[in-house]
Amino acid sequence: MTVYTPRRAARVLLVDASDRVLLFAGTDPGRPDHGYWFTPGGGLDAGETPAEGAARELAEETGLRLAPTELGAPVWSETVEFPFDGVWYRQEQEFFLVRVASWEVDTTGFDEVERASVHGHRWWSADELAATTERYYPPDLPDRLARVLGPRTASATDGGAAC
Repeated sequence: MTVYTPRRAARVLLVDASDRVLLFAGTDPGRPDHGYWFTPGGGLDAGETPAEGAARELAEETGLRLAPTELGAPVWSETVEFPFDGVWYRQEQEFFLVRVASWEVDTTGFDEVERASVHGHRWWSADELAATTERYYPPDLPDRLARVLGPRTASATDGGAAC
């Protein structure tokens, strides 16, 4: 029987003007051959709300500083079970959508675990995610993005701001 460590987390869908989402490339220290892409975010500190945790994690992992109130309501919640570094977690997580025209990612706020397990980042379109053979989490991210972002206007497809 697997014993799970309960964890609460907040994650951020950081989306640029081209409707691309920022993902980090990482590996599990307990399974170095298990590479994957994932959204910014992480575990909540004691007493921290999901919005507070999302804002803190966004600042630490990307350098983008927003007040928790600027994040709005979560766009979806889920419970996932996964191993990381030999520990199995059952994580209740909420996702927040943050739109930026563009953003130069600053990872100087990474903690020791992040510095050891995160190896890069890139901006992905939903189509690129759907076409890749690389692993990413959550595994239904292209569908989730389509639902959250909604239809694009003609001006958004030629570099204008998405509505």
